[in-house]
Amino acid sequence: MYETYFSAAKIIYISIAIIGVPVNFVAGVILARGKCGLSACTTRYLVAMAASDLMVVITADILFNIGCYYFAVSYLNITPVCSVILVLTSAATDCSVWLTVAFTFDRFVAISCHNLKRRYCTGKTATVVVTTVCILLCFKNVPFYFVYEPGEIIDNVPWFCYRKPNYFTEPGWIIFDWFDTMLIPLFPFTLVLLFNALTVRYILVASKIRKGLRGQITGDKSNDPEMESRRKSMILLFTISGSFILLWLTFVIEFLYYSFTGKDPGTYTSSEFFLQQAGIMLANFNCCTNTFIYGLTQSKFRAQLKRAMQYPVASFIQLLKK
Repeated sequence: MYETYFSAAKIIYISIAIIGVPVNFVAGVILARGKCGLSACTTRYLVAMAASDLMVVITADILFNIGCYYFAVSYLNITPVCSVILVLTSAATDCSVWLTVAFTFDRFVAISCHNLKRRYCTGKTATVVVTTVCILLCFKNVPFYFVYEPGEIIDNVPWFCYRKPNYFTEPGWIIFDWFDTMLIPLFPFTLVLLFNALTVRYILVASKIRKGLRGQITGDKSNDPEMESRRKSMILLFTISGSFILLWLTFVIEFLYYSFTGKDPGTYTSSEFFLQQAGIMLANFNCCTNTFIYGLTQSKFRAQLKRAMQYPVASFIQLLKK
């Protein structure tokens, strides 16, 4: 059974890498050009999310998972190297998750808080938020470098990364572990659900009021530019945050199971192990979905993507003509 899982895992992680690297890179480039009809703050959040998702794919899927599955003995498995990879993986994952929270909050403010919107929903504020979040989360993950010890010493070279036994017994490490597990994924998961619920509540109330004021209850079907703008923001917000919630849900369930039962993941049964690994895979796959969401919800993004795909062909044709 485990052999079947590992065979499937190899294919899944390679698929995530093949999809995740190009789609996140292309999405970041297209969005950074600022021609998708999005506000400056939205654009900066989405570019930062694409960059962090790309880093997750590179560190978690390519360097760690694919490296472990296909290159069991390589420089990637030297203890200092794999420790750095694990730190970068954790930092990139944290940034990806919390930038989703930051984007969800930004859209909540833009839709629901008109007084705060003018001051908060700006490109400058988005840059400050993205920079602050990424710097703090990178510093937060530095202690993970000291969590691991070598599994073997071969010719004075430390190999592989195993968590030190005192990580599970020393009070300082126990507190850090709880802080880390609360920070990802339970707290951001709860915040995304909360902000979305508040946004939906506000939209339903505001929509009813505006329809009444504009006379649409009595049959006036004229377009409402304000509601149309909110509708587009809602579609982008709910598809991104909804995808995040669905793909992280299995991971959250396994986290709650682990927390309430107090069971050591090292002693998991086969079904518990598969639940844990499914949660990790789906969370990693979350880093591949946003580009498809942009394509489905943003017509200008689709137009820019189409131009980007046509450019190499057009350039090649022009080169042949010369």
